Parts: sequence; C-alpha cells; structure tokens
Amino acid sequence: MGMKTLAIVAALAASSLPEAAIAQAGDGQADADQIELRPILSVRARAESVDQGALEATAATLRVRAGAEARRGPFSLLVEGEATLAPVRRYNAFPFPVQGEEQSRPAHAIVADPENVELNRLQLEYRHRGGAVTAGRQRIGLDDQRWVGSVGWRQNEQTFDALRAVAKVGPATIDATYAIGQRTIFGNDAGPRTALGGDFVFAGISAGKGAISGKLFAYLIDYDEPFAYANSSQTYGGFVAVAIPIDQRASASVRASYARQSDHGANPFDFAADYWSFEAAAKLAGFDLAAGMETLGADNGRAVQTPLATLHKFNGWADVFLTTPPGGLQDGYLSLGRKFPELSAIPGLNASIALHRFRSSDGGLRYGEELDLAVGARFQSIAALVKYARYKARGFGVDTRKLWLQLEFAL
Repeated sequence: MGMKTLAIVAALAASSLPEAAIAQAGDGQADADQIELRPILSVRARAESVDQGALEATAATLRVRAGAEARRGPFSLLVEGEATLAPVRRYNAFPFPVQGEEQSRPAHAIVADPENVELNRLQLEYRHRGGAVTAGRQRIGLDDQRWVGSVGWRQNEQTFDALRAVAKVGPATIDATYAIGQRTIFGNDAGPRTALGGDFVFAGISAGKGAISGKLFAYLIDYDEPFAYANSSQTYGGFVAVAIPIDQRASASVRASYARQSDHGANPFDFAADYWSFEAAAKLAGFDLAAGMETLGADNGRAVQTPLATLHKFNGWADVFLTTPPGGLQDGYLSLGRKFPELSAIPGLNASIALHRFRSSDGGLRYGEELDLAVGARFQSIAALVKYARYKARGFGVDTRKLWLQLEFAL
C-alpha cells in the first residue's frame, strides 16, 4: 500500500502546482472572471511511544495531505486527499475490535493513527459580505472545538459531509450546520466506524462588544448506527469571555461556559447532565499562565460526552478520558508557557507545562493526576515538536506515559 499511496498523493500535489504558479504570476489584482488556484500540501512525520505497563506501543507514521482550491469571484471548489503510512507498526490502530483487520493488534497499546488513503475534503463554497455557504465534505472546528472539531492532532483528520452557512446580522454572527455524516479519524479499515451516518445539527449565535464576547449554541446528534446510539444527545448552552488589557506587555482574560446535555434520538438512556468550565489566563513578563476547572456532569449513570470534539485538546494529552466515565469528570488544571524570541539560533522556540488533577463529578472520587510537557520550534515552513504526557492513576485507568517526536511541513 505504501508506494501506491505515495504515488496518489504526489500526483495530486503535482497536478495542482503549475496552474497555481500561473495564477500567481500576475500583478495580484485578479478580476472577477479569473480563476485563481491555490495548492494545498502538508507533510507530517511523527514517532509516538506508549507505555501502559502491560501494554506498550511504538509507531512511526507519515501523513500527507495534498490538493488544490480553485476560486472564481465569490465561488471556490476545494479538493484534498489524505494518506497516512506507518513504516513502524508496533501499535494497535483501533480502540475497538475490528474482525480480521491486520491493523487491529490487541497485543499493543493504542495509537489511533491507522494507515489510510481517503478523500479528506471536497467542498463548494460561496462567500459574500462576510458570510459563507459551504457544501460537501469539509473541516468544521467550532470555537475551541470542545463540542465539534477536526481532531487535528491525529494523523487522519475528522471531517463532515455537511451544509454550513455563516452570516452576519448586525452585531451578531449566525453559524448553522446540518451534517449527514461524520468521517472519523479511524480510516477506511475501521469497518462501520469509518464513517457514522445520522442527523447532526450545530447552531450558534455569537456577538461581542469591546472586551466582552459570547455565544449561545445548540448541538443535536442523532446517530444511525445502533452501536453509537448511546452518544446521541442534545446539548444547549453558551459561553462568555472577557479580555482585560493591563498594559502593553500584560493582559488577562476570563472565560466561563455552561451547557446542559440530555438524551436525544435513539439513545436508550434517560439522562440530563450539566457541563461547566471556567478559566482565568494572563500574559505577564513573557509568560502565558492559565488556571481552570472543567466539569462534565453525570446523571442516572450517564455522563456528558463529546463524541465530535477534538478531544486531545482537553483533559490531558495522555487521552485517558476520551470517553467520560459514568461518574462524570472534574478536571482542575494549571498551565505555564513561554516563547523565546531572544534565542534567534532556534527560531520560534516555545515551551509549556500543564498539571491536571482528575476527580469524578459525582462523589468526588479521585481518578489521578497528569503532567504534560511540550517544546516546539519553527524553521520557516517546518515545525518541530517534542511532547510528553504522564498520567498517574489513583482510581481510574492505568499509569500511562506517552512521548511524541514530530516534524511538519506545510505550504
């Protein structure tokens, strides 16, 4: 599969480059009838190791995305292919059994980056006066991606077969999506979990004035597949954020969010649970500091779930809590980061550390603690990253250590 994959992606990338160069050769003032072509190419190489005591994993993967976007006036057509190769395959690609699939290796820990070749995006878009309508297979990342995201950390991206409209009405922005399919990160070999059908509605209205911004949202998920019925839900809520300027070198911000989630569609469970989050952050003396608390509540043995989210961004990089435990989850965290522009020998050098303490939202049961560390740098179009996570289990899961080494190139 490897040589075939590379040939497909290389051909797609090469076919987009010559005409793009022609479009960019003019004076930059394209008239409404001219077709502009923009190439799309990104390459990411990653080594990942996992130590969970009885289970270990070592993976080396290469992800290539290539395609092009053609734009004429307010219309654009985007086509993008995605391929993931795995030169080192000592890992289990799926967190669920897939009968007869060679990428299902239960003797190893999970690294959810299966080998895969697919059409990642195929979308037609119309833009006008700050609004847009997008139809087709597309990337959707709403706000901080806590409820709907592209799962950009994993090698295979999550996309949606959807119709999305965004419009400005006075001081407000209305964002509405209807999707019939969720293309998962697990790729073409994941059986019925390759893509999940259903009726998905994402609706929000946001506005801001001065230092204050906020949004009201509704997310309705109704899966077609019986194994996914338990994740069918309706979630209504909102958030408010306040930016607090201090001086030219310092600032602060606060963000608070609340939502209530209950069963929806064919979900056989009857529940209604609350979600809360609060974060205070500051930029001071070159440092980025943040402290927060996130609570995913539970009711009647069911907890708040976010199956469409970019989950790796939340509740620790060790990914222990991708599914919220039945007793809910409370995540208290502190983070500290800094960029180092004075070190010109390593351009874009940055570092961060985060500490998490996890408990159940019901009963205050102690789950565990996690330490997350990252160091990154950027050399023009190439980004380098070293990342580490260590989860210490107290009452949930097992001790977990993960290490990533990554290089990424993007046009």
